[in-house]
Amino acid sequence: MFRKGISLLAAGLVCSTILAGCGSAGTGTALEQDMKDAIASGTSQLQMPAKGDQIAIIRTTEGDLHIRMLPKEAPKAVENFTTHARNKYYDGLVFHRIIKDFMIQGGDPTGTGMGGESIWKAPFEDEFTATAFNFRGALSMANSGANTNGSQFFIVSADEKTVPDETVEQLKAGGWPDEAVKGYDAVGGTYHLDQKHTVFGQLYRGYDVLDKISGVKTDESDKPVQDVKIKSIEITTYAE
Repeated sequence: MFRKGISLLAAGLVCSTILAGCGSAGTGTALEQDMKDAIASGTSQLQMPAKGDQIAIIRTTEGDLHIRMLPKEAPKAVENFTTHARNKYYDGLVFHRIIKDFMIQGGDPTGTGMGGESIWKAPFEDEFTATAFNFRGALSMANSGANTNGSQFFIVSADEKTVPDETVEQLKAGGWPDEAVKGYDAVGGTYHLDQKHTVFGQLYRGYDVLDKISGVKTDESDKPVQDVKIKSIEITTYAE
């Protein structure tokens, strides 16, 4: 397990938490090259799915988000999300909290940020590893503290502008694995949420849609002025 936040706190960086039950770089060619560079440097989370890998296609009112699931890193979170998706639990739900260049959050049937439950009808434990990180495009569990996972999730929209060169050096000094440092340097993300929110998937197609959703107009509570909805989520295997 790697140390979290020691040098970052010393540098005065603020850590945000994605709460459940509480209240750009890139697109196109530039981002694709960033991801290729990260993959070439050994950042496995950012690789394209292999044939037969489990994927989720989140169909929203703004377009489709294609996500490679990470069952080895977070088996319970993947089981929870995919079962809910197959049962149409998420169909018609809104992204109730959107913060530009940070994340988009959904999965609450009440649309308030106060609801939702796991497939086991009770909160389930966090699944932290040294191989899954909150890179741009990561699919992670929202929570209200340790081991309080339910149905809510978020997708990281922060890009490499959130991780300047000096922060990359701080990540190295703070003990982040090489793979994490290279990934954050290449595509950005919310490094301060590592070991606080379970990462269980990674966007591989639809970054333009992510940016579009991230940029919608919101009110003072970070709720979109006009609903952005999940139409359906298809769970399937990658066949390309």
